[in-house]
Amino acid sequence: MMEQITLRLATEQDVPTILAFINGLAEYEKLADQVVATEQQLRTTLFGDKPYAEVVLAEYGQHAAGFALFFHNYSTFLAKPGIYLEDLFVLPEYRGKGIGKVLLSYLAKLAVQRDCGRLEWSVLDWNQPAIDFYQAQGATMLHDWRINRVTGDALKVLAKSN
Repeated sequence: MMEQITLRLATEQDVPTILAFINGLAEYEKLADQVVATEQQLRTTLFGDKPYAEVVLAEYGQHAAGFALFFHNYSTFLAKPGIYLEDLFVLPEYRGKGIGKVLLSYLAKLAVQRDCGRLEWSVLDWNQPAIDFYQAQGATMLHDWRINRVTGDALKVLAKSN
């Protein structure tokens, strides 16, 4: 019998699972040493008074198999909101079963329902399996754009500058 993929929006009770997926993704991306997120921080930022992001969980059969964490951004050129996919992760034992495609399709449908102009995300340049997967779903790589980030002490210095 073929297992069924089901999606559902995460609830506060899913925080331990969400953190486990974040850690699994960080390990896959060779960035595990950079994860400082805690369950309490996730509860506050995802399910508190002002949620900053949303999470959809994918279940394969009765097992949590993957997740997508996303939030709205905004395009001034389109004068429309967009959806930014921060993380998409499927546990290794569930890869190749269509879960990633179902999650990405869900976000595309959500973007259409919410009248968004874009669905965007980043991918590490060495992650060829992910690049191939995303391009197979119709994604275009924007080679002329570079991500900029200010964090940690540099963020504090910038915040104090005039």
